[in-house]
Amino acid sequence: MLAHRLALLISIFVLPTPVHADVIMQYFHWYTPGATLTQNLWKEVARESPRLASKGITALWLPPAYKGAAGKFDVGYGVYDRYDLGEFNQRGSVATKYGTLRDYQAAIDAAHRAGVKVYADVVLNHMMGADQREKVRAVEVYHDNRNQEINGTEREILVDTGFQFPGRAGKYSPFNWHASHFTGADRDYQKNESAIFKFRGQYPGFQEEVDHEYGNFDYLMGADIDMRHPQVNSELKKWGQWYVSKLKLDGLRLDAVKHIPFQFMGEWLASVQSPSRGLFAMGEYWSADLARLQRYIHVTRGQIQLVDVPLHYHFAEAGNANGNYDLRRLLHGTLVGSDPLHAVTFVDNHDTQPLQALQSPVADGFKPQAYAVCLLREGGTPTLFYADYYGARYTDQGQTIQMRSFLKHIDVMLYLRYKFSFGMQRDYFDDPDLVGWTRAGDAGHPGGIAVLISDRRMGASSKRMCLGASRGDAIRKMKDFTGSVPGEVVLDTQGCGLFHVKPGSWSAWIPVNNI
Repeated sequence: MLAHRLALLISIFVLPTPVHADVIMQYFHWYTPGATLTQNLWKEVARESPRLASKGITALWLPPAYKGAAGKFDVGYGVYDRYDLGEFNQRGSVATKYGTLRDYQAAIDAAHRAGVKVYADVVLNHMMGADQREKVRAVEVYHDNRNQEINGTEREILVDTGFQFPGRAGKYSPFNWHASHFTGADRDYQKNESAIFKFRGQYPGFQEEVDHEYGNFDYLMGADIDMRHPQVNSELKKWGQWYVSKLKLDGLRLDAVKHIPFQFMGEWLASVQSPSRGLFAMGEYWSADLARLQRYIHVTRGQIQLVDVPLHYHFAEAGNANGNYDLRRLLHGTLVGSDPLHAVTFVDNHDTQPLQALQSPVADGFKPQAYAVCLLREGGTPTLFYADYYGARYTDQGQTIQMRSFLKHIDVMLYLRYKFSFGMQRDYFDDPDLVGWTRAGDAGHPGGIAVLISDRRMGASSKRMCLGASRGDAIRKMKDFTGSVPGEVVLDTQGCGLFHVKPGSWSAWIPVNNI
């Protein structure tokens, strides 16, 4: 039945209405195949942008586009040269994993022609794959308390901190990186030891105003960049301005912001803002602690929306609870529940997918319900995940993973979002196994919608909900657009009715005359 509804909506779909926040698609996953002679991700973006725009996807979050330490095999987070966007023969290839600079520019141009914005992934925290090893004085610190030195013994170590980018030969920027531009590293090549080493340099110690997990979470990986150094501060701002201008970017996804001094991040973002139009910014502050997210938003003066990590963990917990999760708490302690204007909602991403460091995938049985929360409620900027939309199959660590496609569910929700999800929202989060909400509609979108999600595995699921006083007989009868629940719901004079959903599923009830 859902497939029939999908075919119907494709024939009558209208473009998004500006009243909604962007719908972002993360257009990659960790195991996205690398470039070949005939195909790469950038070419796929160019080809698919018109179709995605027709579905109501208004922005694409693309992966890090610059050369990583592993060259054409690098997902992009092992940053080597931010100025090499697939243009120079460095780290074993000209192209990145996703293609060449020419492919990247063509993809962005194609997306813009289709009316789709482009948000680029920016990694400012660290660098890897140095061209030269350098000696530096350092002290080892405890992994779980970076403020505590091990024996306080300072020694000389050999580290990957010299970056001269010989393949680029100074084009775009003559800046070279050295040990004085970093705060720490995780390997001493002199003794071939792995540990967290804090440098004793011009600016000794790790940077402050970062997340306080492990005492001080400045250090994450690789050669950790020191934003206190005036040369570094200036160079990163110059690069950001160059990148945004050269590629005509519409926004940025900022990686690992909890490890970067908060005030610097705010200053950097202000420095790269486009003078002609606002630059959207979403940050990855990986914490389930709402207070930490709220503090970051305050310190950065509201310039950055944050991914709603607490909401993701609620989805994951609900999906793994076999119907024993209390759905009344689904929005408790979430960013979208407390500050929806600064919340980027998501179900899964490249870090939470199976076999990744933060793996916490939302179970398939609850994934449609989670996307309904992201796409059919007001508040928050929803983000779709490539592997959830198209599906994915990959092998790592001796395991083969098959991720299911939820394209049909998501496309139906996108249609419902732009056609019916308007007006005042009423919440009915009063049952541990069944919650719902209604949107009353507005002058341009009369009729409204009633949505139910259930994690029950047995028994009937129904709830009385209200859309508001009836505005005529034509919208007093409603049907489940998904087709999973037969029959009609007749609203009373107050616009209330008893709505139903199948156990462990979702339903969206709209006026009969719109089916």
